[in-house]
Amino acid sequence: MKSSVITFPGSNCDRDMDVALKKFGFNNKMVWHDDNELPKSDLVVLPGGFSYGDYLRCGAVAANSPIMREVKNHASRGGAVLGICNGFQILLEAKLLNGALIRNSKLKFACKEVDLKVSTNINSPFLDKVNREDTIKLPIAHNEGNFFADEKTLERIEGEGLVALRYYNADSNSDYNPNGSINDIAGILSENGKILGMMPHPERYIQKELGGVDGYKFLKNSIENLS
Repeated sequence: MKSSVITFPGSNCDRDMDVALKKFGFNNKMVWHDDNELPKSDLVVLPGGFSYGDYLRCGAVAANSPIMREVKNHASRGGAVLGICNGFQILLEAKLLNGALIRNSKLKFACKEVDLKVSTNINSPFLDKVNREDTIKLPIAHNEGNFFADEKTLERIEGEGLVALRYYNADSNSDYNPNGSINDIAGILSENGKILGMMPHPERYIQKELGGVDGYKFLKNSIENLS
C-alpha cells in the first residue's frame, strides 16, 4: 500500500501522519506543496497545521498550490483523500468538499479531547469498518473549526448522508460542541465516500502514551478498507 502526505509551509502534523501510516505498513512519501507530480498512491493525506500562516482564509492559499492539481486528479479518478484539520480546510477551499470552516463560535482556540459518533451510512472506505455504536475520543486543536453551509448545501449534505462524524453529547455536557459547528458536524464526506475531511486528529492518538488509542483504531479500520 502506498500513500502520500502533502507538506505545505506551516504544516505541523505531517510527520505525525507519516509515523501513523508507516505504523500501518504504508510505503509513505512526503510530497512538497510546490511539486507538480504526485507519486502513485492508494491514499493522499492533507495534514493539520497552519498552511501559509492561515493567510487570507485558512487553506485558501494552500488550495492553489501546484500539487493540488494532482490531488484533484487523484480524487477525480476515485482515489482516497483524507484531510485533517487544516487539511479539511484545504479540501473545502479546493472545492473537493462543500461548505466552509469559519471562526470558532467563542472566538477562542479549541484544544481538547472530544467525543465523536460516526453519522453516515453511505459506503466509504474510511468508515465502513468503524462501529457505529462506538464513541470515538480524539483530540482537536483549531481556531477555525466551525463548520457552516448555506441552507441548500446543508440540506443536501444531510439528505445524502454525507456527514461523516458529529460531536457527541456523551455525558449531557452542554459544552460538548467545541466550536459551534452547525448540526454538530465534525467531518464530512464526498458523494462517493472516497474523500473525508475531519477536524479531529486521529494521528495524535495512536498509542496510549500519547493520550489514547482511538485514533489508532479509527485509522486501522479506515485503512484496512483501502487494501
